[in-house]
Amino acid sequence: MATNQKAIETIDEYIAAFPPEIQEILEKVRRIIREAAPDAEEAIRYQIPTFTLKGNLVHFAAFKKHIGFYPTPTGIEAFEAELSSYEVMKGSVKFPLDKPIPFDLIGEVVKFRVKENLERAAAKQRKKG
Repeated sequence: MATNQKAIETIDEYIAAFPPEIQEILEKVRRIIREAAPDAEEAIRYQIPTFTLKGNLVHFAAFKKHIGFYPTPTGIEAFEAELSSYEVMKGSVKFPLDKPIPFDLIGEVVKFRVKENLERAAAKQRKKG
């Protein structure tokens, strides 16, 4: 394993590591998430771009043939019908690079996750208080 490689610390650094056409897609995914979750914080978790809001919100990543989107299992379940034409696993979905990326759907899933995280945080607070 190469020890001279610097670990990626920001989403900007992550995106910059890709060719321009992939950078453009990643920047748009990032913008859509930011618009749907304006209070979320950016981070790198699991070596990929992550947005957090009262816990992990969503992650995304670029691969050779797809964009991976990770909205947790609940985010996948809530949009099962809308995601049915994509390769879906328990907490992730693959958006192939040879097809249009469903940016509007990504935004809707993020809004769902924001609501879910805020409701969970409020319920925890009520339980404590």
